[in-house]
Amino acid sequence: MAEARVGVVFRPQSPPEDLRETVLAADKAGIDELWLWEDCFREGGLTTSAAALAWSERLTVGIGLMPVPLRNPAATAMEIATLARLFPGRFVPAVGHGVLEWMAQVGARVASPMTLLREHADAVRRLLHGETVSVTGRYVQLDTVALDWPPEQVPPLIVGARGPKTVALAGQVGDVVLLDSFLATPEYVASEATRATEAARAAGRPAPQVITFVEIEPNVPALGDRARALIAELAAAGATSVILQCTSQNPDPGPLIAALSR
Repeated sequence: MAEARVGVVFRPQSPPEDLRETVLAADKAGIDELWLWEDCFREGGLTTSAAALAWSERLTVGIGLMPVPLRNPAATAMEIATLARLFPGRFVPAVGHGVLEWMAQVGARVASPMTLLREHADAVRRLLHGETVSVTGRYVQLDTVALDWPPEQVPPLIVGARGPKTVALAGQVGDVVLLDSFLATPEYVASEATRATEAARAAGRPAPQVITFVEIEPNVPALGDRARALIAELAAAGATSVILQCTSQNPDPGPLIAALSR
């Protein structure tokens, strides 16, 4: 089994002005990936991703995730394409339902989140691959829309999922499934990787890669050893990338980055 890529999260409980120091530290430490959240009502994922990509030399930067009720798919594709062209191969955004209570709070919650996610993901994929898209769906309506600047290196379509129905949908429409940190045990990762793979094969698509977030308390002895053991367990269960996040009470990833420094 291939070794899993390793990432850390800059949680939105930390102020945006702390991001640059984290980016530089992760870049220097040899961390593979830096992930950002787009939690309401903290920090924008696209703005922070653009800054992180510009400040780093080699980091892959991900957003986990962009809530689809908040964005028209054409705008989503435009933003992804722009960053993918500016930083080829280093930007990996994910899409998903978002927290439904927050979506209701801003007047964006829909009656069928699964339908919206399917329609949105399909439209974004087609636009990023340079298609001219016309669709009249329940939620997505596009009339001969095409990007002037589709990416030459198209990022994988990552779909965030919690719950069996959304995991299966991620397998059907995504290149990668992003699993939730609160559930990230080896048993859960293995079962949901199987679920996503079976759904993908039933849809005639290749098995998706699996990214999992997992929470770790940074103020513990032998932090690096604990983190590496956790990474190894989740990789053995089927995760292709393991993204470590500190707790909301201690969100600063600095100690974790230092412990994982290569």
